[in-house]
Amino acid sequence: MVSTSSSSNQKSFKYDMFLSFRGEDTRNCFIGHLYQALKQKGIETYKDDEKIKKGERINDQLLKSIEESRFFIIVFSKTYASSSWCLDELIKIMECKKTTEPNVYPVFIDVKPTDVRNQSGPVEKAFAENAKKGAAGKWREAMKEASNLAGWELKATANVDESELIQLIVDVIFKKLHSANSSAYGKLVGMETRISDVLSSLEIGSEDVRMIGIKGIGGGGKTTLARAVYDQISNKFEGKSFVENVREVSKASLSGLKKLQKQILRDVFYDKKISISGVLDGKSTMIQMMCRKRVLVVLDDVDHSDQLEALVGDLDYFKSGSRIIITTRDEQVLVSHRVSLICNVNLLTDDEAMCLFRRYTFGKKIPTQGYNEMSVMSRQYNEMSEQVVRYAAGLPLTIKVLGSFLHGKNELEWKDALERLNTIPQKDTQEMLKISYDALEPDLKEIFLDVACILKGEQKDKALRVLESCGFHATIGLSVLEKRSLINISEYGSLGMHDRIEEMGKNIDGHLHFNEHNRHSRMWIEKEIEDTLANNLGFQVNEAIRCIKLSPQRLDLRTFMTGLRNMKKLRVLYMCSGSDWDDSKVSQLFPSSLKYLCWRAYPFSSLHETFQADNLVGLDMSFSSILQLWLVGKGKALTKLRFLDLSHTRLRKLNLGLTPNLERLDLTDCWNLVEINAPVGCLKNLLYLDLSGSGRFKSFLFDKQSNSLKVGSSSEFHLIVESVDKSALHMDNNLRNYKFTCFYKEDPAASSFGNLEKLISIGFCSSTNLESFSRSIFGLQCLKKLTLVGSIPEVSKDVHQLQCLEELSFSEREIENFPDSVCMLGQLKSLKLNSCWNLKKLPDDISQLESLQEFCLSDANIKHLPDGLCMLKQLKSLKLEYCRGLKSLPEDFGELESLEKLMLSSTDISCLPDSICKLKHLKYLEIEWLSRNQKLLEDLGRLQCLEKLILRWCYFSGGFPKSIFELIKRLKYFHLLDCTLDDLPEELGHLKSLEELDITGTDISHLPQSIFQLKGLRIIGFKRTLELCGLTPVKRTSDNGAYEMFCYTVV
Repeated sequence: MVSTSSSSNQKSFKYDMFLSFRGEDTRNCFIGHLYQALKQKGIETYKDDEKIKKGERINDQLLKSIEESRFFIIVFSKTYASSSWCLDELIKIMECKKTTEPNVYPVFIDVKPTDVRNQSGPVEKAFAENAKKGAAGKWREAMKEASNLAGWELKATANVDESELIQLIVDVIFKKLHSANSSAYGKLVGMETRISDVLSSLEIGSEDVRMIGIKGIGGGGKTTLARAVYDQISNKFEGKSFVENVREVSKASLSGLKKLQKQILRDVFYDKKISISGVLDGKSTMIQMMCRKRVLVVLDDVDHSDQLEALVGDLDYFKSGSRIIITTRDEQVLVSHRVSLICNVNLLTDDEAMCLFRRYTFGKKIPTQGYNEMSVMSRQYNEMSEQVVRYAAGLPLTIKVLGSFLHGKNELEWKDALERLNTIPQKDTQEMLKISYDALEPDLKEIFLDVACILKGEQKDKALRVLESCGFHATIGLSVLEKRSLINISEYGSLGMHDRIEEMGKNIDGHLHFNEHNRHSRMWIEKEIEDTLANNLGFQVNEAIRCIKLSPQRLDLRTFMTGLRNMKKLRVLYMCSGSDWDDSKVSQLFPSSLKYLCWRAYPFSSLHETFQADNLVGLDMSFSSILQLWLVGKGKALTKLRFLDLSHTRLRKLNLGLTPNLERLDLTDCWNLVEINAPVGCLKNLLYLDLSGSGRFKSFLFDKQSNSLKVGSSSEFHLIVESVDKSALHMDNNLRNYKFTCFYKEDPAASSFGNLEKLISIGFCSSTNLESFSRSIFGLQCLKKLTLVGSIPEVSKDVHQLQCLEELSFSEREIENFPDSVCMLGQLKSLKLNSCWNLKKLPDDISQLESLQEFCLSDANIKHLPDGLCMLKQLKSLKLEYCRGLKSLPEDFGELESLEKLMLSSTDISCLPDSICKLKHLKYLEIEWLSRNQKLLEDLGRLQCLEKLILRWCYFSGGFPKSIFELIKRLKYFHLLDCTLDDLPEELGHLKSLEELDITGTDISHLPQSIFQLKGLRIIGFKRTLELCGLTPVKRTSDNGAYEMFCYTVV
């Protein structure tokens, strides 16, 4: 049940309906009522709410909205033809009609179809002015064509009763839309009748709460059918949720059902913050909340009645009209939950199966009828395709897998594959799927079997580490398997595999032939593992076993460890401890062949000295009792170890000198960790490190593999420092201590600088005084960006050692003096000093920062800026914020010849220096909290190169100075945000370059008439403000898409 056409042939629409109308005589009556009626019916409708002026040209956004609409209603009124905008809309709509199905419906209000067709009567009068324009011919043709379409005339259809006409229109459109959706799903092979059967059982519209089941064989199309129904009807409900893989998620962990309950609640109520403490709490919450909305919930792949009890409960949990759809392979699950309506999914007919097979094999759109007459393939291929379809026996998954396998193969390869099929019983779907497996390269076969037997359901990145530890090229391997439809990756990043394919893989590995022990290579069933370990089944068995996955319930630790030592070729051990396993009585006996060892809740305090871990590449002992990797004096170098996860353990000490090739290290929440030995160079290959919750690190993340990092990107270090009274590492230390939040990144292509080792030392040294802190931070190599936030009493003089530094940001409340050594950073381009409340003075030699382009000073107690600031010839941006003691700028401020952007916020600066007029490149000026300062306003007139002026929260007691508008001729953007101002002078119209005027938050109720001569000027403000000024505002989205605003454009 997969689409018979490629995605490129399927048109998707953003809107169900587009309304074309002339606003001034229909918006507030007919159009408003029609729009609400369509909306209430769940029909997504585009309606331009704004009044369109004569002569205004249709914009690209509106053209795009037309193209994205499925149906169109054109409301012809007396003045429709007077709007060139409406007529251009009409032309575009009629163009769309030619490329899609007939979907245009005219409605005639106070005019007759003949008036529109012939441009006579009131239409002739409205069209008079537009009839003289160059596009008149196209407009006439479009009106003529539209008026000939079947539609509605108000007087003739509803005898002047608008409500009756609107109801009639909505009913027709709703049926047409439903028919269009049904047609779309009809493109899914064999789906249309199956959807119809389910919809018939659901009886959408009846007020009862209804729960139905969809039952069928695995791979038979249950999920596809449920998703198609869900997509078609979900817009008719107040809330909706499609819950996939209920069986797998609910059994994956103890919190699985809680996770699914939370998903349903969040989906239905559009609230990602909903949280529940457990399954019982989730059930109680659902009882309280689900009755508030009419909902559609789909539970996919349910296999136990407990899942239904937890996720949907009884019918009286839900509001009237709600619908619940459940897919399952086990009819008893539905019966036990009193689900009386059950739809069986029938397998594909021969015609449907052939259509689907050709879709996957040849990529062609083949109809379900008449394929024998198609000339796309030779007769030989037709006959071979029929053989494949017979073997598939109507199972969609089998057809998909075999079709993908045969895609691109020549005739000889087809014949060879069919000969193999002839030896396989028709009913044995598993063996048919094996044909795709046989086509894999040997290493891909091993990867496939590892996934089927051990790794299904695991996160992809974790699975990659397991497979790479075994020497496989895992990234490309999983990609090939995914493309061949043997595995899939969920949206949450976990490995998935259809049940039938999983069974096929396990069958290949031999678990269905357990008595033939020499066929085993992977073990995952506890009883079989116990028999193998306890009964010592011999050399052949032990030699065959490659992987074990175990969550023991009965097996005791001694039996397990004793049997484990005989498995000489075991490469993967993937397990957790039994509930009563005790390390005091049992010896560790790991085989030296192990390449990946994952033992959650490991009961021992360390690895045993007899463990020859020379081949170990991956080690995961998270959530365990381990205190150290090796006993003191017994340590061994793990030279092949690349992946180490000791997160959430009792680890106290770790010697990284024994793991010189480590690539990934996770020590999250190792609260007892007090010592890490990290010799310089031992982490040269490290790509990922997480120390969050360990040592002094509140958070510490280093990720050289992040998708956001690009080759050539700069090295950055961000550090937040919190002062604490006592260190958890050394309670008897009276020196001042800190907690750190860190993020560090490096150029992925760069060699190791030894910085990680230094940063680790910060979190685990016996004390962190200012001297040791500075030695570590300011000794970092090749650092280009440094951010320091928090409780640091002063900045060390060692800062000058960061010779590569280009960006430096401080946000430290306690700093009083900024060292002169900062001025020795010759490469520094950006300097930001934020929230430095005690900072009273900047270095006198700041002029030495010859490369500085950006300087930000915020919340500082500075009263004077050093004269050297004016000698920064490269400075382009200067921000002075909340520096209340700062009363003036240096007299030579105009010497900043490169300055382009100046921001002054909440300072006591009362005037600009005379040299300000020398700033020939200053284009942007922002001033906040300016109060009763007429002199400073007048000084703005000297900035003749200014292009953007932003005044925020300013008070204009004497009105806005008129003189400045005669001087700043280049001004393009003028923003008066939340300013106390009643009106603007007529001289504002002298700004001939002005493109945007923003009066948001002001009390302006009248705009000077002169600005309406500035064609194209955008006037922005609150909707109410613009309306008080006599304007008709249009809702727009900001350029960055962050918020909506109202604006008016002068035409």
